[in-house]
Amino acid sequence: MPRAGQLKNKVDFTDNENYNEIQSFHGGTKILIICIDRDDDIGIKSGIETPVIGKDQCIEAGTRLAIEDPEDSDCNAIFGAIKSYEEFRTKGHDAEVTIVAGKFNRGVEGDVKIAQEIDKVLDGYNADGAVVVSDGEDDETVIPIIQGKIPIISLQRVIVRQSRSVEYSYAILARYIKILFYDPRYSKFFLGLPGALFITSGLSIIFGFSREAFALGLSILGLAFILRAFDIDKAIVSFSKPTPSGFIRIFSYFAGTLIILASILNGISQIPPYALESQNGIASIITNKILLGNFVSGTITLLWIGISTIFAGILLSNWFKGSIKIIYDILRLVVLALLYIPMLQFTSLIAARGNPFNLISSLLIGLAITLIVATFLFQYFRNRKGGEALKHDNQ
Repeated sequence: MPRAGQLKNKVDFTDNENYNEIQSFHGGTKILIICIDRDDDIGIKSGIETPVIGKDQCIEAGTRLAIEDPEDSDCNAIFGAIKSYEEFRTKGHDAEVTIVAGKFNRGVEGDVKIAQEIDKVLDGYNADGAVVVSDGEDDETVIPIIQGKIPIISLQRVIVRQSRSVEYSYAILARYIKILFYDPRYSKFFLGLPGALFITSGLSIIFGFSREAFALGLSILGLAFILRAFDIDKAIVSFSKPTPSGFIRIFSYFAGTLIILASILNGISQIPPYALESQNGIASIITNKILLGNFVSGTITLLWIGISTIFAGILLSNWFKGSIKIIYDILRLVVLALLYIPMLQFTSLIAARGNPFNLISSLLIGLAITLIVATFLFQYFRNRKGGEALKHDNQ
């Protein structure tokens, strides 16, 4: 049977810090060995539905996963759980082994699925304690969910031991480079962005626009960072799908961006032309409090409306999808609204017309309101969705 490598830790209970607690159990104690696959590799790669219960069924599941992907570390975790099961049976304990899985994107939905599968297993096998077997820290983030249902007496982490030879190191490096080149999730950023910059630089050298090319390259780089930071690229892709959330998100991004650009143009129009002509460079304009104050006062309102449009679109999109993330979207809008007045007061301070104590008091009031709203929202959604949904949400 293909294996990804030898087990670094042999799942030997004599080396486990919980050995004394395990040994104290009498022969009638029921112990459940749980193998966790949080990203559902076993379901995606081998098409096996979880939970998988029983030694023979787990061996079959591990074998099928190893055939589909011999390099997957979950294979070792599954066989490590089976070895733990045999260890307990040898010591006279009543034991059972199971495999539970979440979802590919992990998050709340995946953790809820794991909780439901554990409930299903416990309905058929009423265990007194559990031994959790995983292949890394990511799977172990669901331990609080398991602890809420059954006491955990031991945690076994099965680590694949790789060869330390130079040849294997180069092979692993080549595999990651191949992923960057051929996996569309990574290639569009690690290859597409540098490719655009190289083309811009090459054309600028040919036509003699080196200075302009540097500014254009920085603009392309900044635009790419903004697209990725706010998931605008995903919104554009979702526009091709006839879903309400996709249309709302792309429209809000487009409308918000136009309003933000309009705010900048409006701020520039608030500066008298003769004032710009009397300044020597951008540095003198930035240090001129009157010019800077006029620009900010002409920009701030439309800028806030543009940002609010984007945040409101994200809120409506997540609401249509029924996502728990709407709690964070609401908080973003609340904080943005509470920061509007302090920004106006800060603008007045730039032009030497405001009072700093008004700015401080408005910030403190905004902080208090934010705490009250955040407490209310978290309490409301905790009662509605359940406490675990908030604890394990990703984001």
